[in-house]
Amino acid sequence: MYNLGIKPEFRKNFMSTAQSLLMWKIQNDAYWHFLCISSLINSFKALPLVCNMRYSYTLGSTRYHFTNLAELMAKATPARAGDRLAGVIAHTAQERVIAQMALADVPLKNFLNEALVPYEEDEVTRLIIDTHSADAFAPISHFTVGDFRNWLLSDAADGATLAQIRPGLTPEMVAAVSKIMRNQDLILVAKKCQVTTAFRNTIGLPGRFSTRLQPNHPTDDSTGIAASILDGLMYGSGDAVIGINPATDNLAQCQNLLHMLDEIIQRYQIPTQSCVLTHVTNAIEAIELGAPLDLVFQSIGGTEATNTSFGFNLAHLAQAEAAAQSLARGTVGNNVMYFETGQGSSLSANAHWGLDQQTCEVRTYAVARQYNPLLVNTVVGFIGPEYLFDGKEIIRAGLEDHCCGKLLGLPMGVDVCYTNHAQADQNDMDTLLTLLAVAGCTYIMGIPGADDIMLNYQTTSFHDALYARQVLGLRAAPEFEAWLEKMQIVETDQPAKLVDAMPDTFARTLEHLSDSDSSDARAETGQ
Repeated sequence: MYNLGIKPEFRKNFMSTAQSLLMWKIQNDAYWHFLCISSLINSFKALPLVCNMRYSYTLGSTRYHFTNLAELMAKATPARAGDRLAGVIAHTAQERVIAQMALADVPLKNFLNEALVPYEEDEVTRLIIDTHSADAFAPISHFTVGDFRNWLLSDAADGATLAQIRPGLTPEMVAAVSKIMRNQDLILVAKKCQVTTAFRNTIGLPGRFSTRLQPNHPTDDSTGIAASILDGLMYGSGDAVIGINPATDNLAQCQNLLHMLDEIIQRYQIPTQSCVLTHVTNAIEAIELGAPLDLVFQSIGGTEATNTSFGFNLAHLAQAEAAAQSLARGTVGNNVMYFETGQGSSLSANAHWGLDQQTCEVRTYAVARQYNPLLVNTVVGFIGPEYLFDGKEIIRAGLEDHCCGKLLGLPMGVDVCYTNHAQADQNDMDTLLTLLAVAGCTYIMGIPGADDIMLNYQTTSFHDALYARQVLGLRAAPEFEAWLEKMQIVETDQPAKLVDAMPDTFARTLEHLSDSDSSDARAETGQ
């Protein structure tokens, strides 16, 4: 028998039943056909995962066939470069539409019975299946994918109801429904989902729009990093996190950066959190050495093989979460994990199991939600045009990732970005930024001039976030907003309007730095 996706204990039960039937047949052949078929059916009813099914759809006199659910979902996915590279894309627009119509007819229950990645060989699949809540799934268990879409767009699917069914949704269900949604559908559904997290401030409240202040520097120069942090704070940026991608990812340098960030936050009493985006194993070791670590970071993927290529497994994440929570550094909450994702990561690691890249991406969110993160963001255009070729593909992927992450209960942000060799520009990013802000995106990135000079890609600037707040009446996290007013960075009762003058506290700091730099320069020249 085929064994893809069948748990070993259920396969054992099935084989025992088959052996018993064979012995009975020898003794009494008269009822063999009836009882054999009945018992086999009952045995298969107990299996939580079954071997691949075939799917088909008839249009006119033509019948289209899809080998299994993975092929059907891949062919139904809106076109993108990564799926073309992987050879799983629909060959024509007509085939894509046919696949979408066939996918709309698939019962949601099928996603509990057909594993896209084998249960026995993938710990992400095991996590998805073993943590699924049948009770939460019950209210929508009779839906097809098409029914699910229609319900999500209806008034019946409000924020409270969506929160109740989250434990009953698998990533594959959510990925499937997103494939038959228009962009405006993705925006509407995401807008309904409220996901709130907290550490030193509260992220994700209605009407709030946060930013990660990203002061990266190509040599990890402390003065350059400090200048970028000051620049961002003066624009009201940094309530999600002040997060540095270290140019040198070793433990000693990460500790130096953690101490620097902690000193800044403590000195100015900023109600935000810091993160050095080092590997999870470095974070665990830094905690053991007494470093002032707020958030543990890790890039994650949607298959075990992807995460293995990143150098970690789920046990590492559990260990890191427990270690960071033991520090109790949060003041209003204790969400301590920060994850980044991105379509194409599994394909680039040759770890996608023949799935389309968007389905792999949504499986990533099952990993993220297991560890109660403060922040999750897709770095949507960062991997390059080999996976998302142009502005149109990047915009679509950003809306998909945000909507799917929110449906699964994640505090979803988006790095609205592209690489310099992609067929995209800042106008495309303006479009995606605006659509995401309308959709209730939790946070975006804030970088001087929108140009990350360390990672060499284009993203959003400090003033881009300010634009979104001004146009849509959005605000920073409440604790951070109060600090901005107290420090005279924004106008009182006008949180999107900056004060014209440099606040006194920061002006004195700049004067001190300027005097120090002048003294250092004189010492170097012997004056």
